[in-house]
Amino acid sequence: MKRFLSRLSMALCALGISAMLAVPALAAEEITVSAAASLTNAFTEVKDAFVAKNPGVQVNLNFAASNPLLKQIQEGAPVDVFASADQPTMDKAVASKVVDPSTRKNFALNDLVMIVPKGAAKPAKVADVLKLKRVSVGNPDSVPAGRYTREALQSAKIWDDLQKNQPVLGNSVRQVLDYVSKGEVDCGFVYATDAKQNADKVDVAMKMTGHTPVSYPIAVAVTGKNPKMGQKFLDFVLSSEGQTILGKFGFAKP
Repeated sequence: MKRFLSRLSMALCALGISAMLAVPALAAEEITVSAAASLTNAFTEVKDAFVAKNPGVQVNLNFAASNPLLKQIQEGAPVDVFASADQPTMDKAVASKVVDPSTRKNFALNDLVMIVPKGAAKPAKVADVLKLKRVSVGNPDSVPAGRYTREALQSAKIWDDLQKNQPVLGNSVRQVLDYVSKGEVDCGFVYATDAKQNADKVDVAMKMTGHTPVSYPIAVAVTGKNPKMGQKFLDFVLSSEGQTILGKFGFAKP
């Protein structure tokens, strides 16, 4: 009997150990950051630096034009941090109660520039874009860079005339950059940081004026599951280290 009980005890112990081994390791903390397409390179490096300081944290980055990102969040996409390329889109996020307004901060500034394929002739003045056959602009209905461009060209009194030439609309500022980089269009309007990333493929023709300042806001979204870590990521973006990384890619401090 004693021998039986001893064997039973050993068997139960073995089963217990097996059960413990079968339990998967606790999942790493995870957050999702939805950010404007123009932040792709900078935020990728920001993420790497953040993870280095917070081992075990998984940061998922989601890049697109600001308006589509907002729509995803409004439809319930699990997002912990939202970074927009303009203030109106973040205003909409606050109005629709998908971000915590108390966490909203401005974290970067940018410039809007006109670019041409590398080595191509540069328009001498803004109105000269009307002489070009193919001009690409971010879709103003969904792309902040497109809205900034519309403002700038309206100030120059050529926006309506450009529409007659049927500009090539981009779904994001990076798509406009891609069109110009490949020589598929004669000219495009992007951020200075985008032009810097593809300096080997595009030339800056001029810095644009007559538009609202290109200001980037960031906030903790309420559709995610980890607002505490989302706030920590936001704080890192605003930290001296985060700002240094952004500066490396051409963004200015707010």
